[in-house]
Amino acid sequence: MPRKESKEEEKAEDGISPKKDNSKKTKEKKDNPCNVEFPVLNVKMVDIDKVVANDYNPNKVAPPEMRLLKHSIEEDGYTQPIVTYYDKEQDIYIVVDGFHRYRCAKEYFHLKQIPIVTIDKDLENRMASTIRHNRARGTHQIIDMSHIVITLTQNGWTEEEISKHLGMELDEIIRLKQITGLRDSFANHVFSKSWEEFEMKQKNRKKIDN
Repeated sequence: MPRKESKEEEKAEDGISPKKDNSKKTKEKKDNPCNVEFPVLNVKMVDIDKVVANDYNPNKVAPPEMRLLKHSIEEDGYTQPIVTYYDKEQDIYIVVDGFHRYRCAKEYFHLKQIPIVTIDKDLENRMASTIRHNRARGTHQIIDMSHIVITLTQNGWTEEEISKHLGMELDEIIRLKQITGLRDSFANHVFSKSWEEFEMKQKNRKKIDN
């Protein structure tokens, strides 16, 4: 007995493409309307010797907080992976966030492997990502922060972009540039309204102090 063709097969023979089921995509769009990525779902264990610190992180942790972090890991384990960038040429993972968790693993617990996730960003955006993580919970060294602002400026970032991606006020950005004493950071750069507002605030503060 010949097999009866399905409606989809009949449509295909007539040159009509069968209707695609978009219900899954619609549900995904509804569940995640902003298309947020989830690197945390791709945790993997890597040899700790292949993980290295970055050379720009200004976040410092005092000994008491470091001891508390160590105790937290002893009690609860590693509940957060180390955020890294994978350098294919050198075959290493550069820490973007989680340096102190990495230190605990290496210096205190002598782990052979640690949990990591990777994000694929260029250096400037990795710096911004590190600062965002740190500013949400940590303490920064002012001088190191100012050098990062200078670096981003020299790479063409505007005050507005730095403010947006690092979560900083324009006044704070300008003050950090002044701290370095590097006039190059102001050269050929138009501050327009933000600079005028900053100068006005400074004058008003002097009047109040006097």
